[in-house]
Amino acid sequence: MIGPLNHVGIAVPDINKAIAFYRDVLGATDITEPKPLPPQGVSYAFVNLPSGQVELIEPYGDSSPITRFLEKNPKGGQHHICFEVEDIHAASMAMAERGMRVLNEPRIGAHGTPVVFLHPGDAGGVLIELMESAAH
Repeated sequence: MIGPLNHVGIAVPDINKAIAFYRDVLGATDITEPKPLPPQGVSYAFVNLPSGQVELIEPYGDSSPITRFLEKNPKGGQHHICFEVEDIHAASMAMAERGMRVLNEPRIGAHGTPVVFLHPGDAGGVLIELMESAAH
């Protein structure tokens, strides 16, 4: 059912400092400019790597879901992992049928395709994002 691992989401208190770390310390050379995604309450940037992406996410607005994560983890940390699926609606229904709590209706994510999140309590403590692959 799941396709390739697309990215690992990292919550950060300061996206520009995080970009500087990936660029200046780890040597990443392909990092997108930060962009706001108001409907999801985040600003994001992608660190593009040969094997996938790291998504840096910073709170955007007062109701950002990242704020609570950063209150518990002030320095930031791994927030979610994202897998591609062919059809987000079919995947969402299949997950619900298998007892997973799907946290939202499909909505457009940072890659411009529909996404849903699965409750970490049903997934070994890991917040999982399912993203419809762009080819669909």
